[in-house]
Amino acid sequence: MSDKINRIVLAFSGGLDTSVILKWLQQTYNCEVVTFTADLGQGEELEPARKKAELMGVKPEHIFIDDLREEFVCDYVFPMMRANALYEGLYLLGTSIARPLIAKRQIEIAKLVNADAVSHGATGKGNDQVRFELGYYALSPDIKVIAPWREWDLTSRTRLIEFAEQNQIPIAKDKRGESPFSTDANMLHTSSEGKVLEDPWGEVPDYVYSRTVNPEDAPDAPEIITIDFEKGDGVAINGQAMSPATLLETLNDYGRKHGIGRLDLVENRFVGMKSRGMYETPGGTIYHLAHRGIEQLTLDRGAAHLKDELAPRYAELIYNGFWFSPEREMLQAAIDYSQEKVTGTVKLKLYKGGVYVIGRKSPYSLYSEKVVTFEDDAGAYDQRDAAGFIKLNALRLRLLGRRDR
Repeated sequence: MSDKINRIVLAFSGGLDTSVILKWLQQTYNCEVVTFTADLGQGEELEPARKKAELMGVKPEHIFIDDLREEFVCDYVFPMMRANALYEGLYLLGTSIARPLIAKRQIEIAKLVNADAVSHGATGKGNDQVRFELGYYALSPDIKVIAPWREWDLTSRTRLIEFAEQNQIPIAKDKRGESPFSTDANMLHTSSEGKVLEDPWGEVPDYVYSRTVNPEDAPDAPEIITIDFEKGDGVAINGQAMSPATLLETLNDYGRKHGIGRLDLVENRFVGMKSRGMYETPGGTIYHLAHRGIEQLTLDRGAAHLKDELAPRYAELIYNGFWFSPEREMLQAAIDYSQEKVTGTVKLKLYKGGVYVIGRKSPYSLYSEKVVTFEDDAGAYDQRDAAGFIKLNALRLRLLGRRDR
């Protein structure tokens, strides 16, 4: 193997798994390893990852730590939110939407440093292996992909720790022994899976939650906020203009305070099994409902209903790792076209885990109080027109009824 691979770019967090992978790649392939750590707003200090990589022999010029927060929200989260995408009707795709950006930057670095291969720390049981690798192959069709979890014999956390100790890899003290659950975090969400969460009958322990207060402990008074949208994207909160990442972070703060965005889900993984996970998407939950609120005013019924038909397909493409597929791009073009007039302001009430749209306004509103009023509409709508409308729509039903009597 060593004569085929000269340099590998590893998606590296600095945690136990990817630290072991770094050493294993160095030993197994006898080659240089370049580390790439993405700052997606996960809320963790990333410099320890640099120090860990240096300690393990990675050259300083081969350690990449990139701040991708604005790109993540602007080019991935916001386009997805324009679609109102929910996987299986509930999941806001927080982990799924981060993978294509990581894969894209990893391939860019591989080209920059003339690497032969890329590697990731996703296991052979999960969705992330698919998402990473479909991204790699879409952007660099001939790249070599190394997935250690599918190759090595380190099949348990105990074996990982033993390997780390044998190779003098520093291990955080709280990582010794069985971890109660595993987490993945970025600016949009935190997901937790495994161990204490594997029994779908058991309630999620409160200590698993890291992004939100318990709704029961949230403030007793509701809070009112507004979000301004332009062409389907959020641009301001309470009238204050913000960049995409700053806007999402601000909504995360509101969501944390009010216990918003918790989801306990048993989902169908792409690889075939069901899994139980706990997701916290505080700001994303607020944003999603606000976006639907402004669409209520500005989207025509036909466009709105077609979007609702397309959204599950779009969500499934993201969940399954097909961000860079032509069908996702085709759907995105249709969705983005629908957002041309999705501009205006939504007013929301936040209270003990709940988000409630309580007002919306838009210069492009299709809502006509003159037409819809129960008071005298001065001839704006002739109610007698409804009789013919109903008769034409009832014609086939009446014919069927007469035939089948």
